[in-house]
Parts: sequence; structure tokens; C-alpha cells
Amino acid sequence: MTPMTTRKRAAIIHGYGATPEDHWFGWLAARLDARGIPTTVPALPDPGAPDPDRWRAAVADAIGTPDEDTVLIAHSLGCVTALGHLSALTGRWRIGALVLVAGFTDTLPALPALDSYIDHIGNPLDPSAIPGHVDRLTVLRSDADPYVPPAHTDRLAALLGTTARIVPGAGHFLASDGVTSLPAALDAVALRDVRCPQ
Repeated sequence: MTPMTTRKRAAIIHGYGATPEDHWFGWLAARLDARGIPTTVPALPDPGAPDPDRWRAAVADAIGTPDEDTVLIAHSLGCVTALGHLSALTGRWRIGALVLVAGFTDTLPALPALDSYIDHIGNPLDPSAIPGHVDRLTVLRSDADPYVPPAHTDRLAALLGTTARIVPGAGHFLASDGVTSLPAALDAVALRDVRCPQ
């Protein structure tokens, strides 16, 4: 039996050095598609040497005009990019679900090559207004991320008025960490009773 497609649509935004075929992106896209939520994983340009303006333009193209049927999942530098895009939106807008995996807004001691990218997006990026536009918000982190210090993700969660959920042993949520599926992200999208604080 084929599930009936809803108006919902999802985009998964990859991070630095990644492609749409990497890590858990394809697994999650297939699970969402199977639930009737058409899902795209856009290939952001030059992932090994990301340009913030080109990445934001690609994210804007992938999301379109967000509404209550929009689901946005982002990983690592994709979180910075997605938050930068959402923070710049004007007027009335809404997003049904926002899932941030290993997200941050501060520069990373382990990846100083990304400092100028993060600064360009807005350092400090203040995403505190975003929760008022989001129906369901989830921040995921692991307990031992070699690239994004847990305190960075916890700070992002606090700015968004929530608490990060911990996925034990997930590292930076990479295939090389053994993470090729991410049920916690699927659960975050599927939950209908978790609402963002208004």
C-alpha cells in the first residue's frame, strides 16, 4: 500500500565536506518519502570549500517559501546556513518542523578554516526569534563530538529556547562514526504532540 502524499515537504541540508549521498541523509529521505513527505537533499556547491552566499542561495532554493507543511533538517554547517537563511526572512512565515543535528553558531576550535564562513553568516548569529515561527523544534547532539563541542550545541539550543537531545555515541553523526541512520531525527519529524514554546 502506497501512503497518500500530503502537502508536507522536507529538505535535508548537509554540512561541510558532505554530499547528499553521505551519512544518514539518504536513509532519512527514504523514510520520509515512505511516509508521504517528498524529501530533497540538495547538493550544496563546493562542499569542501563552501561559499556562504552560494550555500544560502541553495538553501533558499531548497526551502522555497516555508509554511506549516515545511520540514527542515540540517546537519553541522548546514545548521548555520539554514539558521542564517531563516533569520533573514521578513514578514510572516512559518515552518512545521526544524531539526538541527550537531548544530552551532560559534566558530569551531577544531575547524578554524570555517571561521570566515561562520563570521559571514553572522557571528554572533542570533536565532532567538526563530522559535516563534516553528511548530516543532528539535536539537540533537552526541555526547562526544570531535568537531562541534557539546557546549556549542547546548548554547544554540538555549538560544532557541530548548534543550538539546543527546544521541549517545554518535560522534559528529558521520558515516565514519557509524551513523548511517538517524531514528532520532525521524522521530522528531514524526512527533505531532511536541510544540515549540510560543
